[in-house]
Amino acid sequence: MDAKTKEQQQTQSQDSLHISGAEAVIRCLLAEGANLVYGYPGGAIMPIYDELYKFQDQLHHVLTRHEQGATHAAQGYARTSGKVGVALATSGPGATNLVTGIADAQIDSTPMVCITGQVASHLLGSDAFQETDIIGISTPVTKWNYQITKASEIPEILAKAFYIARSGRPGPVLIDITKDAQFESFDFQYEKCTGIRSYKPVPTLEQTSIDEAAALINSAKKPFIVWGQGVILGNAEDAFKAFIEKSGIPAAWTILGLSALPTSHPLNMGMVGMHGNYAPNLLTNQCDVLIAIGMRFDDRVTGDLKTYAKQAKIIHLELDPAEINKNVYADVAVLADCRESLAALTQKIEPKTHTDWIQKFKALDAIEQEKVIQKDLHPTKAGLTMGEAVEMINKHSKGDAIIVTDVGQHQMVACRYAKFNQSKSNVTSGGLGTMGFALPAAIGAKMGAPDREVVAIIGDGGYQMTIQELGTIFQQDVAVKIVVLNNDFLGMVRQWQQLFFDRRYASTEMVNPDFVTIAKGYHIEGTSVKDRPSLDKAVATMMASKKPYFLEICVEKEDNVFPMIPTGASVSDIRLE
Repeated sequence: MDAKTKEQQQTQSQDSLHISGAEAVIRCLLAEGANLVYGYPGGAIMPIYDELYKFQDQLHHVLTRHEQGATHAAQGYARTSGKVGVALATSGPGATNLVTGIADAQIDSTPMVCITGQVASHLLGSDAFQETDIIGISTPVTKWNYQITKASEIPEILAKAFYIARSGRPGPVLIDITKDAQFESFDFQYEKCTGIRSYKPVPTLEQTSIDEAAALINSAKKPFIVWGQGVILGNAEDAFKAFIEKSGIPAAWTILGLSALPTSHPLNMGMVGMHGNYAPNLLTNQCDVLIAIGMRFDDRVTGDLKTYAKQAKIIHLELDPAEINKNVYADVAVLADCRESLAALTQKIEPKTHTDWIQKFKALDAIEQEKVIQKDLHPTKAGLTMGEAVEMINKHSKGDAIIVTDVGQHQMVACRYAKFNQSKSNVTSGGLGTMGFALPAAIGAKMGAPDREVVAIIGDGGYQMTIQELGTIFQQDVAVKIVVLNNDFLGMVRQWQQLFFDRRYASTEMVNPDFVTIAKGYHIEGTSVKDRPSLDKAVATMMASKKPYFLEICVEKEDNVFPMIPTGASVSDIRLE
């Protein structure tokens, strides 16, 4: 039986189905191609979980140890698979525990559908047990949300939820379903959503903007590209590579854009932003044309907006009209899917090399190599550095692993030094900066790309925020590699206290447990490294393991991350020490 015939039979069988709202939810998920969901059961969502039990051969449920872990796992899954992540939770505290992950997904444009149970509709507004207004709470941090009180609403609303989550600029959607709607029966029929009146997820490309952008690029003497995650979300990696290779323009990335272009590409000049590379940050204020592609001019990228690229003409290739002129004025705005706009722009530009301009990047890179990178990767001091730990992972991963990072110093070091050969390889919390993100996100990342090696690089502080997800890893046997860079500090805050608060280390020193013993308590093999001679073998052993593995690397306690642009300063004020 071919796939088309099977789909027709399924549609015909659905015409006569008289089922509960709870079963309808499961059938909607299956119709949308969701075969993996993360969640945590409870009273108000129990009818859906009862149906989930009946469909467990078709829809795999991963029991996380906290609802926040479910959202981060769904994010990791979405980021590596390119599909919509799904998370389930009960009402009240179950629903509110989703909010951090939802907010993270919103600002990082991650497609996710969260389904929460709710008290029965006749109890709404009565302060019933485990009732909370999750629609009101989640409205600022969702792309769309909706409360279902009738079972008959379920097919249409869930179809819209998946369409909105994945279309245009992706984002999280929350659907709240009252318990009586889950029990209520109705005649079920499902039809995928293909459009919503007044919602236009992809703007129509205007040729005039392409012509204007091409004219600026063709006349530029010192053009510069900054690209973001929009290239990855738009599946535009090939179009982007063709564009920069024809234009010969040096390019740098935001942390969410990392891996869209191999780190070894000769036109890849590194990272912009607070802890980005010296050359791309400094030369932002010397370029004559700045081409921003799928990025939103976040404050960590721009620094002081009053001094950011004022000498340059700005071309902004963007899908979301709300981002145009929000932070940085665009002389030419190209509104469209960036795969389409890049292809159109590539046809119009002239092939160039910009040799002298690129040489300026190389000269500044040599300064950073001497003053920062060599000290990070090849230190002469006795203690291990975060940089050499990441470099050792590069040696054994050969740039083919997915790297999942938490938030803090280790995140910036990993983004600076990790090597990537393919896209969708860097999974991190960018806009919200959520400590505790990495461990559950690594679970989802591995499940979204089961054939790839997944290494979670985490600080000792963030690790302990979601350490309970070791239980999920053990129960599901998810072969993630967990690396904790332990400096016994909340390192990024400590660095700021050192530089700007006269070393007053207020509440940042950590008294940590025996992490290896904790991992072994979850039946996860692991070891700890405290000296340089042991590092190579320890990383090799971890990478060779076919099971989940834990590696603690004890690094210098006061190892700082440079370069650094102080908050509110100009990108030209970047410090190397």
